[in-house]
Amino acid sequence: MLVTVRPETGLTLDAEVTGAGEPLLLLQGMSAHRGMWGDEFINRLESQFTVAVYDHRGIGESSRAQEPFTVTDLADDAKALMDNLGWESAHVVGTSMGGMVAQQLCLRAPERVRSVIFGCTTAGGPTGLEGPGAPRLVEAIASRNAEVAVRTAFEVNVSAEFAERPLEYERFAKASAARRVPSAVVQLQAAACLGHNVIDQLESITSRAAVIHGAEDEMILPSEGRKLAERISGASHQEWAGVGHLFWWERPAETAAFITAHAKA
Repeated sequence: MLVTVRPETGLTLDAEVTGAGEPLLLLQGMSAHRGMWGDEFINRLESQFTVAVYDHRGIGESSRAQEPFTVTDLADDAKALMDNLGWESAHVVGTSMGGMVAQQLCLRAPERVRSVIFGCTTAGGPTGLEGPGAPRLVEAIASRNAEVAVRTAFEVNVSAEFAERPLEYERFAKASAARRVPSAVVQLQAAACLGHNVIDQLESITSRAAVIHGAEDEMILPSEGRKLAERISGASHQEWAGVGHLFWWERPAETAAFITAHAKA
């Protein structure tokens, strides 16, 4: 469904709400659309939560994005979506860029966050986006060869072992192509991520938090997850061996169980 979250500008977000239970808001990462959560993962959550997923501005059927925006703007989009859904608060899970959005949501509207999981993400700063996968992906996209770009995106986002599975690549490629993801919007998202830096504000996050990271993450290094956990009071931390950036894609059942346990603790 298309939800108008900014009446003054006409900004709409393409959202989907399924399941039953306490509200759970999932925030996707850079260049990803809501279908990239994967059916198996979402299906496992729907029995425990009312799950909302959506496409960020410029992605899928959401409003086109032509002007620069910030991670804070994306957090305000998420808050406005919650307003439109009638959710006073929700459990929040943000991955990669979505994890940055979740950080800003916790800082700007802590009363709206029942619990939060920061997945494969960073608080920003000089080391935030130093993973070796990002330059490889940028080079692949610059080649203007769609097959090379998708193959590289798969390889840098999953573990080496998972990348060797032909059927998993086919599933990833099919899902990637299912919704509109303009390269110009990805560039705007990248600029927003580069401008994100809340390192000195992490101690102000009061939401019950958990951090999860794949030990083989090439996009955002696992050390960034450790920094988050160290600086957020009371945050738990898990680093999964043999898993890459898209930890929920590689381990949907384990991720859904982790989310459920954290939300209901």
